[in-house]
Amino acid sequence: MKVVFISHDNSRTELDVATGTSLMQAAVLNGVRGIAADCGGCVSCATCHVYVERPYIEQLPEMNAQENEMLENTISERQWNSRLSCQIELKESLDGIIVNIPAIQH
Repeated sequence: MKVVFISHDNSRTELDVATGTSLMQAAVLNGVRGIAADCGGCVSCATCHVYVERPYIEQLPEMNAQENEMLENTISERQWNSRLSCQIELKESLDGIIVNIPAIQH
């Protein structure tokens, strides 16, 4: 499936990723700049913060309390479409997902 990361300088990285991979894993395994993922996906650092574009944001499951709390502690401004990429499991309905990476993560 296709995943598109857009950095704060508008450069695009398009990846082909296996279904079931987390968005954070896809970024880290492919060297996408701007996704630090300091905690490795344990929802304890917020350094994999992304802004998910429409219509994909509406297709994601509701965030849990732990993700919501971590998003309150992001360095970059939390927006209506903020999510932690470690909490987004890629499935066929998200094929083509586009996410924007904040300018700073930590």
